[in-house]
Amino acid sequence: MLEGKRIIVTGAARGMGEATLSAYVGSGANVVAMDINEKMGKAVVRKIHETGPGSAFFSHIDIADKNSVEQSFSKAVALLGGLDVLAHPAAIQAASGAVDVSVEHWDQMFAVNVRGTMLTNQAAYPYLKAEGGGAIINFGSISGQRAEPGAVAYSAAKGAVHSWTRSAAASWGKDGIRVNAILPAMATPMYEEAMSKLSEEATTAAFWMNHQSIALGNKYGDPLTDLGPVMVFFASDASRFITGQLIPVDGGQTNTR
Repeated sequence: MLEGKRIIVTGAARGMGEATLSAYVGSGANVVAMDINEKMGKAVVRKIHETGPGSAFFSHIDIADKNSVEQSFSKAVALLGGLDVLAHPAAIQAASGAVDVSVEHWDQMFAVNVRGTMLTNQAAYPYLKAEGGGAIINFGSISGQRAEPGAVAYSAAKGAVHSWTRSAAASWGKDGIRVNAILPAMATPMYEEAMSKLSEEATTAAFWMNHQSIALGNKYGDPLTDLGPVMVFFASDASRFITGQLIPVDGGQTNTR
């Protein structure tokens, strides 16, 4: 389905980025996998590249740094011979409260999650335009759609990602570039690790906030089997008439409007 597609995937060293990379290479794409964690990223790329039938290469990136983004994208596009798709799962998440969220925490959430989205999208834009169009797949969150008293900075940042995605889609549609955001609820290693550290009381609260509303089994999805095929669809020409959308991939946890 993606044979010959030239793709960049950010945050590819683990979790949803790794699952996206695996799905793309498994569908025949040639992918540059980017991450700030060079050791983990290279190990993942080596493993996935060997499985084929597509190919995978690693490039270090700091998505919050303009120079790093521009240099990494330039090298990746030179290696790939062009660019058809940017998948941008890279993000960070941490707790914060409205009363005491610090300026440093707020700025970090926005630097990585919002500025990182803007910078990577902007870096991809001229290369996609040169090809006559393509796809950008950002990552939003239910946290950007609802009240999050325990993660106020993250919630605000993801809300900004949603707004950016809609505006970029409206701006770049004339160039044949579609921009959408996936809102996933996936049981990543990071998520499982965080859940394992919760007290019984906190685990119960998490169930009622996050799991009870998931119509398909009251549990988070599997990144490989539940997210991977969706990412393939939005990278493929089958999604050529979809843009500016927030797409929940969450078993019915939320809806968008």
